[in-house]
Amino acid sequence: MKQLFQHAAITEGITVRVAVNFLPEQSQPEAGKWFWVYHIRIENGSTERVQLMTRHWRITDARGAVNLVDGEGVVGEMPVLAPGESHDYVSGCPLPTPHGSMEGFYTFHRADGTPLEVRIPYFPLAAPATAD
Repeated sequence: MKQLFQHAAITEGITVRVAVNFLPEQSQPEAGKWFWVYHIRIENGSTERVQLMTRHWRITDARGAVNLVDGEGVVGEMPVLAPGESHDYVSGCPLPTPHGSMEGFYTFHRADGTPLEVRIPYFPLAAPATAD
């Protein structure tokens, strides 16, 4: 299963894995719109229960424009992960260019309430080249 995820980062026993795919059916290159879907798996390999509270994304397009996205939870959820548990979700990212990248971090709270910043690995967004 781990082969499906091209990118991974581990912070204090918590692994964030990412698989990303370009969606041509959701993209309109002639209108300057490209769209990717990404699948995230968060695995709690630590010895304590944690809850995902917030997310912070840094999305960069091919022109170098940066969009910072902050919010509570992920796709409307604030999952609690006991040791050994994992959480999967899928989301998407539109860009005005055929290439870019995403990276960031989640803020978790430990059982005692202390925060833990968990890195989301850098991953490229790249539309396949097309011949005219």
